[in-house]
Amino acid sequence: MNTELRVLYANVAVHATEDREHEAAVELLLLVMIVDHHITNEEVDEIRNISADSGWESDTFSFDQYLGQAMAKVRNALSTDAIDALLDSIDARISSRVLRASLFSAARDVAGADHELDQREQNLLGQLAARFD
Repeated sequence: MNTELRVLYANVAVHATEDREHEAAVELLLLVMIVDHHITNEEVDEIRNISADSGWESDTFSFDQYLGQAMAKVRNALSTDAIDALLDSIDARISSRVLRASLFSAARDVAGADHELDQREQNLLGQLAARFD
């Protein structure tokens, strides 16, 4: 599976936009993780694995380096009831059709990583299906 993901994502976005797209994807997956106000190691590890398996890690982008900044952005959106604005921003930054098509599946994987699917996670997944599936 790891090889398949790397091949799928190879050369998906031009270098000028790929980091911006990967940042947006991480923000989206973090939103799925914290929308229920419960963070588990399994969910964080799932996002880290998605980033690594998808080939997002590069000389200019690292999940672990972007995690703090992305988490602050997502928490701010949750605390100020600006989830729709964050989703609009994420949507606008991801132009790769391949990445867009894979985000809903990745979001489901993150939501299910802790083996609990909260109603808020279900609602968010519904919104993501409409945008990215």
